[in-house]
Amino acid sequence: FFDIPLDHLYAVKVFEDYLKRKRLKSLVVVSPDAGGIKMARAYAKRLRGDLAIVDKRRASPEATEVMHLLGEGKGKTCILVDDLIATGSSLVEAAAALQGAGATAVYACVTHPVLTGPARSRIASSPLKELIVTDTIPLDERQRHPKMTVLSVAPLLSEAIQRIHYEQSISVLFDDIPG
Repeated sequence: FFDIPLDHLYAVKVFEDYLKRKRLKSLVVVSPDAGGIKMARAYAKRLRGDLAIVDKRRASPEATEVMHLLGEGKGKTCILVDDLIATGSSLVEAAAALQGAGATAVYACVTHPVLTGPARSRIASSPLKELIVTDTIPLDERQRHPKMTVLSVAPLLSEAIQRIHYEQSISVLFDDIPG
């Protein structure tokens, strides 16, 4: 076993900067499940938006079923936030639930785009206006879709490396992010 220092780096600032440049109005940040509430709350605070949660249950290991939307989506621009997207079923179902609740637009910010199996086709046919991901996982052209925007985490990593090298705090990179 090793005992080495470890810092988690969060892409919240990368997404925050991008979304602020879009000047979206009436924002609601949505966690697609109960496990993401703390992270969604951090996004909502940074973006000065409301918070909502999609209450769902797993119908099988591959499928989920949306039960309720906890929070207000009607007439709002909804931003789904999650750590990764694999097959896309959870995210697409959450986006459909938000559209059904009257959202004016649904965006998603996902740090790690694993994108397996039917993910691309699900994204294509989903109500998502834009899927915003980072470049933590390289995507080939078969995985990409016009609805996708890929943001670089290189500046975040560069700043973290520089701060660690000069023995400076890296907490400024993710203050108020739950750990």
